[in-house]
Amino acid sequence: AYGRCDMTRKSFFIDTDTASDDAVALVMALRHPEVDVVGIGVVAGNVPLDQAVQNALYTRALCGRDDVPVHAGEAAPLSIPLHTAQNVHGGDGMGDIGLPLSGRTPEPGHAVDALLRASHEHAGELTLVTLGPLTNIARALERDPTLPSRIARTVTMGAVADHVGNITPVAEFNMWADPHAVDVVLASDLDVEFVGWDISRRFAVIEPDLASELRAIGTPLAEFGIDIQRIVAEFCATDTKLAGFDLPDPIAMAYAIDPTVATETLHLNLRVEVASGLTRGMVVMDLLGLTDEEPNALVVTQADRAKFLDMLRTALT
Repeated sequence: AYGRCDMTRKSFFIDTDTASDDAVALVMALRHPEVDVVGIGVVAGNVPLDQAVQNALYTRALCGRDDVPVHAGEAAPLSIPLHTAQNVHGGDGMGDIGLPLSGRTPEPGHAVDALLRASHEHAGELTLVTLGPLTNIARALERDPTLPSRIARTVTMGAVADHVGNITPVAEFNMWADPHAVDVVLASDLDVEFVGWDISRRFAVIEPDLASELRAIGTPLAEFGIDIQRIVAEFCATDTKLAGFDLPDPIAMAYAIDPTVATETLHLNLRVEVASGLTRGMVVMDLLGLTDEEPNALVVTQADRAKFLDMLRTALT
């Protein structure tokens, strides 16, 4: 019976720069009955690599899923210095609430090797979910350009379909942090599905009353999922001017698990700016087809907030 049940589960490989919203996305995947997380790769981004690894290991342990391998990946972008988002997520990336985020050991071996291995073991059925900068994915593509032929879906939290950024006026952090990696991914044969920060800003804002309600679920996961957003909530109030904290990675994960979370998608040609200081990391979406270039990505442009919140509640319960 287990074997039959197992056949219906979706194989996910998750690449994360684990901070407060990544952790909630990991909880959603690790606890979902239809998802088999075959590996987690970690990349520098929100926080330096070592901290991101510890945060992933802590989250894995909290979910009781120490069976899922966690692998450290790239500690810096392809060709520019690392700039973290610790001002957004806290020094430890998890809200600086005093969690014991040290002393755990990831599995040996590099995240890029782990992804390539998983792509062979689950060839044709693997869903790749990226929650951070695309450095590990770009390295994997450089190592093995045939990787896309073995990946069923790639869901990427990144970019903004309305071109309103959260790190510069036009760029979203994951794309800005390593634009050269985005360029490699967009030039590859990966069929990437982008869930941008605009989707989070419009459909995944957790207002204070809702946060209190979710925390009152009372499970360790519910308290963890809300409490680690402490610094993000301050940033959203002062910088991004939202009515609460938003959850970019969880709504991307919800869509990866259940594509009907998206209520509108567009096939578009996407290109990323790698050079300009003004627009670095801007993923330019050709909404009108002005370039006559073939679409190279799917972009989620509308989402079902109620369905997302239902999935979030279930994961934290």
